[in-house]
Amino acid sequence: RQIPGQLNLATGGQTPDGTPATLKTSENRIESALLRRINERRLLEAIQHHGPSSRAMLTRVSGLTAPTVSKAVESLLKRGLVEELDPVTPALGRPGRLVRMAGSAVVLGVVIDATTCCIVATGLEGCVTEERTRRFETPDRYDSLLDAITTECRGLFQEGMPPLAIGVSVPGLVNERLQEIVVSPNLHILDKRNPARDLGARLGCKALLVQETDGLCLAERLYGDAQGLSDFAMLDVSAGLGLGVMSGGELLSGHSGMAGEFGHITVDPNGSRCGCGNRGCLETLATDAALVRLFSERAGRELDVAAVAKLLAERPADHAAEIQTVTTYLAVAIAAVINVFNPTALFVHGQLLTTTDEYFSRVLEEVRQRTLTASLADCTIQTTRSCKRQGAIAGIICNITQGWAPAIR
Repeated sequence: RQIPGQLNLATGGQTPDGTPATLKTSENRIESALLRRINERRLLEAIQHHGPSSRAMLTRVSGLTAPTVSKAVESLLKRGLVEELDPVTPALGRPGRLVRMAGSAVVLGVVIDATTCCIVATGLEGCVTEERTRRFETPDRYDSLLDAITTECRGLFQEGMPPLAIGVSVPGLVNERLQEIVVSPNLHILDKRNPARDLGARLGCKALLVQETDGLCLAERLYGDAQGLSDFAMLDVSAGLGLGVMSGGELLSGHSGMAGEFGHITVDPNGSRCGCGNRGCLETLATDAALVRLFSERAGRELDVAAVAKLLAERPADHAAEIQTVTTYLAVAIAAVINVFNPTALFVHGQLLTTTDEYFSRVLEEVRQRTLTASLADCTIQTTRSCKRQGAIAGIICNITQGWAPAIR
């Protein structure tokens, strides 16, 4: 009786099911390599979620066997994706070394924004610092923008090895099928462009286009208060109004990746002209940029975010009407997100009305008046701990992890 899988020489080198032996061996090798990478991805995600972990802890949280974990860790160590360190407080007996995402494997995060761009270098652990951040004013021409980003990135190369990959956070409507920014209402030099593709070609490394609100979602899940949450929303109310939604552990993207453009819902048909070309879009009334515009109109001169923040702190009574307008429309936006998507948590990212308890409490009071009671009871509302720099980093790190192997659900 032939052992299953054993070659039968009398059948011309075929396995018992009739498959040629060379083909069967090749299939087994492919399946084995794929399974190995799936196990490695599972460990990468466990380390990202739980932080530095011993092999014993990784065995518990991953559901893999101890020998499988050991082999996968050794493979990831050789590839430079993880590194080992001694525990801060040694346990009784011989302490197990901790495995963490590699700080030596450098990735870059590029944030392109309406007024200011920045580039940050960090390891795969995602620690963002001011010391490794470069900032510059956003140029008014696309080729000048690429030149400036390229120069700053190469300057960061000089601090260590070339980057493993680059995440490029961008504002606007990103079409994933076309791999381009369809329109960026507050930075039109990006229209019909893909700065990640162009930057990657210049620097000779992998670069990923990350829609900025999606990046904020991923950053809050990796590094902020959304860790462990599968259903939450992120509302960015800074220069524009963008919405990111995590549903069932996946980013809600729509047919072409353009879901979440909440800011371009018309709320005042006769309102101010929006960067998208329409009038009275929600983002013209519910954002930091809207508050800056209203304060500037009252002052009769152009103000910036810093100047408005100072006026909010020192002379709020002089601008009570402007504050009330933006507070009301911001509450409308938050209530609409909660009513439509029923998230367990809603994170709000901004610089003015969201940064002090006094003003954010006023926003939340209006939210309570405008949201369905049952939906609001299911949801907590809070400001973000993450930033757009972390969003660019989180986007590329998640891409590296998810591209390592297909997920097993």
